[in-house]
Amino acid sequence: MCVKRKPKILIALNTTWNLVNFRAGLIQALLASGFDVVAVAPPDDYVDRLVALGCRYQPLSMDNKGTNPFRDVVLFLNFLRLLRKERPDCLLGYTVKPNIYGSLAAHVLGTPVINNVSGLGTAFIRGGWMNRVVSRLYRVAFSRSAKVFFQNRDDLELFSECGLVDAERADRLPGSGVDLRRFEFRPLEQRNRTVFLMVARLLWDKGVGEYVAAARRVKQRYPFATFRLLGFLGAENRTAVPASVVQDWVSEGLIEYVGSADDVRPHLADADCVVLPSYREGAPRSLLEAAAMGRPIITTNVPGCRDVVDDGLNGFLCRPKDADDLADQMGRFLALPFEARQAMGRSGRRKMEREFDEQVVIDRYIAAIRGVISAREACILSRSS
Repeated sequence: MCVKRKPKILIALNTTWNLVNFRAGLIQALLASGFDVVAVAPPDDYVDRLVALGCRYQPLSMDNKGTNPFRDVVLFLNFLRLLRKERPDCLLGYTVKPNIYGSLAAHVLGTPVINNVSGLGTAFIRGGWMNRVVSRLYRVAFSRSAKVFFQNRDDLELFSECGLVDAERADRLPGSGVDLRRFEFRPLEQRNRTVFLMVARLLWDKGVGEYVAAARRVKQRYPFATFRLLGFLGAENRTAVPASVVQDWVSEGLIEYVGSADDVRPHLADADCVVLPSYREGAPRSLLEAAAMGRPIITTNVPGCRDVVDDGLNGFLCRPKDADDLADQMGRFLALPFEARQAMGRSGRRKMEREFDEQVVIDRYIAAIRGVISAREACILSRSS
């Protein structure tokens, strides 16, 4: 008796932390739908949690923030070897280097690829020669992909207008979505203090400097306002905020640094407003989770961030790289009566239910994967007949 093997999906990202925190729902849904899932990323402290999801893990070293072309050639060759060994039916690529070098290796072997551009990162924000190099690499890497998903319309239009992706291959998803059952609505509590919370990797490009500068200004008028910062220190990124700088802010009494957390829900529940003054995002998960739990949001009017906020309804938008305007929006929030804050929280929850349910993302992925596999099988049959 011949037993038909399960279709195999290889999903590649830059960290296992990313897989566990942002792709767990998709991995579990793929497994439940009868796929064999192989997760690929450099090893870190989250490997055991990744394996516990039920997928198989393959470590792959990656110089995520490096620009050494020889290391990138080695990464391409390592992807090539891994794909030859695993022979997946489809590669799901996320983040810059898996999207580029994983896709290039897959195209050499004729493996279908579905990419996800979850944000444009430092190369696009800062511009210059790095922007030009990455753009050329994206153009080649995406030239034969079956589907390229984007997390906001601005990024999709930018890639299309610059000729980095064919319009018929591109599509938009509501970010990574948010698990509405896990991030359940929690009503705001009326109290004598107001807690602002920023949840992000501690990078200058996330607007950490503007957040602290705004806190300094707001505290002069509203001394009862508390400013918390939650996120990883020591990130491998050229724009990482040094730990010594964060400690200086804490010593000055501007912020409370609460470290990092695998479960951000208690921190979101204890916040009155969640702030992200980022320079550009895909669709920031921290804001989706905050809004799902009924927390008003203040964020920048930039791609990705503005998709999460209906200005004046579930939060406020501010100008990017402008600490004074951010402070003004914080002042607007502080001046709101409690009932208005509650209404903002409820509005945010409804927006997440309408537009950002994680199940929508999962269903779209499974449909795309099945379509790719069916097309490949049809092509193989036509060649053999």
